[in-house]
Amino acid sequence: MKKLLYTILGLFLISACQTAPCECEKESNGFGPFEGQSVFIGSQETVDVFNAIDSAWAARDYETLKSLINDGGNFTFEDGTKVSTGQEFVDFIEKEYQETIADGGEWGWNTDYAFAAYPAGSDDPEAWNQAGQWVNAQFTSPNGVYIEWYHIADGKLHNWYQTKAALPQE
Repeated sequence: MKKLLYTILGLFLISACQTAPCECEKESNGFGPFEGQSVFIGSQETVDVFNAIDSAWAARDYETLKSLINDGGNFTFEDGTKVSTGQEFVDFIEKEYQETIADGGEWGWNTDYAFAAYPAGSDDPEAWNQAGQWVNAQFTSPNGVYIEWYHIADGKLHNWYQTKAALPQE
């Protein structure tokens, strides 16, 4: 009888200590450009696509890079150059690479950080930015600090913006 009582008491304590799964709303922070949009933290899967793009770019593996770029997108480099296809994208970065090497410069970068976020919640039919997620990443290279936004949907880059700042003075 004592064993049965201890068993029942043990089962009661175990079940009483378990917490129910959280059925909370997703937390958001900030707002998007379209009415009703909130911003949410994105997924690791989207960051993984970014990592594949970054790796292919660093290795100058242009076939892989082109396979990760959606033709018909909007891709803007820090100098204002705009391209819209994977081929134009890789042609431009190869030209930059060749110019850097010819000038005796160092080519390459350190990826400082990357995270995914996405806007959602707008009923506006013009809210084109709600498809997929966006990765924000920062890079440090010998010639500056770059901050880039990657709009990734269905495993491909659809939009991309690059800015550049001078290296911090020490």
